[in-house]
Amino acid sequence: MTHRRTRPTAPVRRRLRRALAVLAAPVLMLAPLVAPAAVASADVGPAPEESSTTVQWGFRPADTAQGTDRPNFAYSLAPGGSVQDAVVVTNHGDEPLALGVYAADGFLTDDGTLDLLPTGEESTVLGSWIVLAQPEIEVPPQESVEVPFTLTVPDDATPGDYAAGVVSSLVVAADDGVTTDRRLGSRVHLRVQGELAPALAVEDVRLEYDGTLNPFAAGTATMSFTVRNEGNTRVAPATSVRVTGPFGLAGGGATVDVPELLPGSSVERTVVVDGVRPLVRLDGTLTVGGEVVPVPGTVPDPEVVVPGVTASASAWAVPWAALGLVVVVVTLVVWRVRARRRARAAQQRAVDAAVAAALAEREAAGVTAGDGDPRPGA
Repeated sequence: MTHRRTRPTAPVRRRLRRALAVLAAPVLMLAPLVAPAAVASADVGPAPEESSTTVQWGFRPADTAQGTDRPNFAYSLAPGGSVQDAVVVTNHGDEPLALGVYAADGFLTDDGTLDLLPTGEESTVLGSWIVLAQPEIEVPPQESVEVPFTLTVPDDATPGDYAAGVVSSLVVAADDGVTTDRRLGSRVHLRVQGELAPALAVEDVRLEYDGTLNPFAAGTATMSFTVRNEGNTRVAPATSVRVTGPFGLAGGGATVDVPELLPGSSVERTVVVDGVRPLVRLDGTLTVGGEVVPVPGTVPDPEVVVPGVTASASAWAVPWAALGLVVVVVTLVVWRVRARRRARAAQQRAVDAAVAAALAEREAAGVTAGDGDPRPGA
C-alpha cells in the first residue's frame, strides 16, 4: 500500500506562519529584559550584521599618574584620603554616541562573579565615594573622550577592601516599548588602610553517598558547603575535600574552585569525590585556607594571613545490595535448616508410627495364638 503525504494549502500555510509569529513575539520581547548587563574593561568590537540599535564603544582606565595600560582601577588610601583618575570612552561607530557615566557598588553574584548595582539603585559605599566630572557625555564618531573622576574616602571609613565600578550606560528604547540598558565599565578596587583582619567561615556542610547496584563497586560521595568571607579583605580561597571510611580507609579527595571573595560575600559549592567504597559510614573533611589579594603597587604584609578553617560531615554508605544478598542467603539457610528439621521430625514420626503399628500387630497376633480353637476329640 502506498501512502501519499499531503501538503497544506497556501492559505493554511499562511495561517500557520501568522500563528507562529504571534507565539514568538512575547519571547523576543522578553529577551532584552533577561539579558545581563556587561561590565568589562575590554573594548567591544564591531558586530556583524549590526542593526539600527547596535552600538560599539570602548571603555578603559586612562593613562594617568595612577598608572598606564591598567586592566582596572586599584587604590590603597587612608581614611580621608583622595585620588584623581580618569576613564577613556571611545566611539567605534559612525554616529555621535550619548552615554551616561556613573559609579556603582560592586557585589558578588551566586556564581562568584563581580557585578554592579543596576541603574537607579543607590550606592552606599565605594560607589558613592566616586564623583565623575561629567555624568553624561557625547562622544563623536571614531573619537575618544576622557572623563576625570575623584575618589574620596570618608574620614570614618572602616579599614578593609571595597569593590565598585565606573560604568558607561546606554539606554535603548525599541519601537515596541522595550527598554534595554547596555553597560560597559571597569572595576574599582579600594583598600582603606588600617588593621586588616582576614577571616573565612564555612557553613551548611553536607555529605551524601551514591552507591551502585554492584555491592563490590565504588560509588561517589558529594559534599556541599558554603564559604563566607567574614573578614575585611579580599581573599582568594584554597579549598579541598577528603572523604574516608572507618579508620581512614578507602580515602578519596578533590580540590574545589572557589572564586575570590569580597568582604561579607559568600558562595555555595558542591564537589563530587569518585571511587569511594561503601564502608557503611563515611567522614568528609573540608579544609579552607587562602591568601589575601594584594593591591597592585603595594607590598603585602607577611603578618596578615588567612587563618585556616576545617569542617566535617558524615554520611551512611551502606552497601544495600550486599546487605540484601546476605539477608537472602541467611533466609535461605534458615529455611533449609528448618526444612531439614521438619523432614527429620516427620520421618521420625513416621518411623515411630510404623514401630507402634508393628508392635500393636504383634501383640494382637500373640493374643490370638493364646486363645486358639480347642483340639478335636478333647
